[in-house]
Amino acid sequence: MALTGCSPDARSSGDTATSAATSSPAKGEQGADGTSSPQALPASKVSPSANSKVSPSPVPAGTPAASASGSTASAGAGSGDDDCDHKMPISPDEIAVYRYTPEGGSLSLIIRHGNWGCGTPDSDGAPFETVGKETYLPMDQAAYVTVTDPVVASTENQPIGVQEFLDWLEAHPDSGLVFRYHLGADGAIDRLEQVFTP
Repeated sequence: MALTGCSPDARSSGDTATSAATSSPAKGEQGADGTSSPQALPASKVSPSANSKVSPSPVPAGTPAASASGSTASAGAGSGDDDCDHKMPISPDEIAVYRYTPEGGSLSLIIRHGNWGCGTPDSDGAPFETVGKETYLPMDQAAYVTVTDPVVASTENQPIGVQEFLDWLEAHPDSGLVFRYHLGADGAIDRLEQVFTP
């Protein structure tokens, strides 16, 4: 047997048998045995997973689009980063007072309605932006009036008489000072408080 293994014929036949054994089990494994088919399947699975990796790549491509839209939204939010709405509704209880008139035998303030705008970084506060035309608002002669600077030298509201307030308005027409008001049962202003604006 040792001679058979050493003979050149045995080597060639053994090599042929070995090569046949290696080639035939490989062929048999590809067709019937599951050992080689998993080797073939991962190769086929890798390419579909590569395709599936290619198909998710449009999703990441969509993700930057979403992030771009998010940056647009953040840019939109950045324009209103001070929580300031440029479409604020008209203030229901604040007015800018310009003048007064005693026409018709009763006292009326000449006012404009408005709302608070957006302040700028170099300003002390938000401006009161008036809208529409000047209108009349009747005022009670005995109304409770409080004012601050520039009517009086104080940053806190100080009570003054109605006539004193009218005198100041006459001396400083079209000042546009902002006041918070309240109407009495008769529809006339019975309370008027100046809003301090720096």
